[in-house]
Amino acid sequence: MAPMTEQTFDPVIENAAARGRIILVCEHASCAIPDRWGDLGLSADQRRAHIAWDPGALGLARGLSQRLEAVLIHAPVSRLVYDCNRAPDMPGAMPLRSEVHDIPGNAALSAAERLSRTETVYLPFHNALHGLICRQIARGVRPVVVTIHSFTPVYFGKPRRVEFGVIHDADPAYAQAIVTAARKTTRLITELNAPYSAADDVTHTLRVIATPYGLPNAMLEVRNDLIATPEAEVAMAEILAPVLNMGLVEIQRQAKAG
Repeated sequence: MAPMTEQTFDPVIENAAARGRIILVCEHASCAIPDRWGDLGLSADQRRAHIAWDPGALGLARGLSQRLEAVLIHAPVSRLVYDCNRAPDMPGAMPLRSEVHDIPGNAALSAAERLSRTETVYLPFHNALHGLICRQIARGVRPVVVTIHSFTPVYFGKPRRVEFGVIHDADPAYAQAIVTAARKTTRLITELNAPYSAADDVTHTLRVIATPYGLPNAMLEVRNDLIATPEAEVAMAEILAPVLNMGLVEIQRQAKAG
């Protein structure tokens, strides 16, 4: 008898037939906690809070996908089960604590449980994303990887002035081009490497998917009070889609100039 395999929680791929150069990634799209993990010891309010996902990020990513003719891949479960933007050996992959909240369901995880979550959540996500990258490269297209996130207006009691942050891994070119375009064409308070940077270990996806292939990349962080409704998500997509395109034109110009 063949051994039984665990159910995997495969990522969702939308606009798969898109032929645009950008691949959009939303690792923190969902606050869903599958039944096998119960409620992780959290209240309903905690399970809907920013500790569990990035509110507004998926709606924004979908709006960008439509406007940029870009494929979108997003994770189907809460980052409290497994944060797909963290490597298996990072404490934040299955956090014991997020901001000021303890996560009881992640306390004292065995090696077997950590492996199970890695195999059922993390590996399907990154294998699928790697497949999207490889297929584009095989078609002769050098994709651009853009991850979509949101952040809280207040963090540990400190207000955040920045509204739109752009973060990069090893190659800063696309992130810098996006910042320049946003400052020229929008009223958003825009900063490079804010409210986080690669030094905070937030660029895992870019580091393992984009950097090894030398692909342009950027991580977008939008303050979540600016994308708090479906209408606001659409409005932000309308603002940022031209910005991403302008950044793409600029890095193409730089590449031609040598």
